Amino acid sequence: MKIGTDGVLLGAWVNVDHAKTVLDIGAGSGLIALMIAQRSKVAEQIMAVELGKEDAQQATENALASPWPSRIQVHQSRIQDFRSDHSFHLIVSNPPFFNNSLLPPSGKRKAARHTESLSYQDLLASAERLITTGGIFAVVLPAREGALFISMAQFHGFYPSRQCAVYTRASKPQERWLLEFSRQPSPAHIEKLILFTEGNERSPEYEKLTELFYL
Repeated sequence: MKIGTDGVLLGAWVNVDHAKTVLDIGAGSGLIALMIAQRSKVAEQIMAVELGKEDAQQATENALASPWPSRIQVHQSRIQDFRSDHSFHLIVSNPPFFNNSLLPPSGKRKAARHTESLSYQDLLASAERLITTGGIFAVVLPAREGALFISMAQFHGFYPSRQCAVYTRASKPQERWLLEFSRQPSPAHIEKLILFTEGNERSPEYEKLTELFYL
């Protein structure tokens, strides 16, 4: 599975300061789990759950080849079926997000980008079941789907605490939401990130956010 900008943004942006246990739902090649392992000094256990057999194998190989093989565990499973003997301080997901668009022909692309394999309700219910009381749940979604997700999340006891509106360029409409949820209602901190200048260079903000990961 290709490394996409969405995963890089979420892995670089999410707050990892106090998360000793982390769960990455729909881990793909393990990108976000690896980024969190690189960023975090306190994460002792990072679970990566991936439905696809080939992607789970790739994530396992990537974790074993990384400097943090003992901290990352990969499970091939539907998150709806995944069970753990403990809750997680941080749950992250770069989930499928197309609800009504034309399905692509590739089975892997279909699973990765369409909610047939993981509905928003199932994702929220799984996060609700697996998160600690004071935990953070973070996702990256397109702007329209993100607004819908925020409204759905409240029915599962998740309230937006931090939101980042992502634009490819200042002259373009909003492309993505980076969202963090907590279990306690509080005023959300809202940020804005523009990825590229009109001259097609990475913006200083984007450079700073991802400086640990892009060469």
